[in-house]
Amino acid sequence: MSSKTYQLQSSGSHAEPAGTADAQRSRSLVRASGLACIAGALITAVGGAVSQVVRASTSVSPEVWSFPWTSETFVAISLLWSVSHVLVLIGLLGLGRSGVAGPSRMAKVGVGIALTGTLLLLAGELAGLPVRDADFDSSGVALVGALFGFGTLLSAIGLLAAGRATLKARLWGGWRRFVPLLAGVWAVVLIALPATAVISAGVGVFGLCFLALGVALYTQPSPRAQL
Repeated sequence: MSSKTYQLQSSGSHAEPAGTADAQRSRSLVRASGLACIAGALITAVGGAVSQVVRASTSVSPEVWSFPWTSETFVAISLLWSVSHVLVLIGLLGLGRSGVAGPSRMAKVGVGIALTGTLLLLAGELAGLPVRDADFDSSGVALVGALFGFGTLLSAIGLLAAGRATLKARLWGGWRRFVPLLAGVWAVVLIALPATAVISAGVGVFGLCFLALGVALYTQPSPRAQL
């Protein structure tokens, strides 16, 4: 047994000996979080694509928060987005539980910051419901916009940190170890897109990043030393 494998098996809650009941339970929970992340990511990816199409044909004024949706449709869409954020939160919790980002402080803090950012995005979806018919220059919309802005920023910071830790730890096989960093890089891109006509498409791509994360968690739910 290599020293690296021994350290992996004896480093704490993220690395129980293979084959034990606790390890099997942990892997099952991480796989379940991966499935949740896949579901949330699909909602985000498809929703972003549909929103991008609707933007080109809607009669709703781009000066109101509900754009491009009518007020009634916006309620259903926002609740659906809220569900997607909850599912992504579960995926991020699975990422932290899996231990694939390693035992470093950067990994733990990064996942924690990403979770906080996603919670702010969820809060933004719910806070946007009462102001859905308000103009963009209203104070209520400004507050909701700030929630989304800070949520995206924290998501980017957290995913970049967790992504760097995952790359350094080399405990996730193949393409998987690049996924958190890729999601963080795309979150940085999203920060610059809200004022553009392609913001919905950008959100859809962000969903694809989390789709990859969910698949990665499901297919390898526990750390494994890589050469």
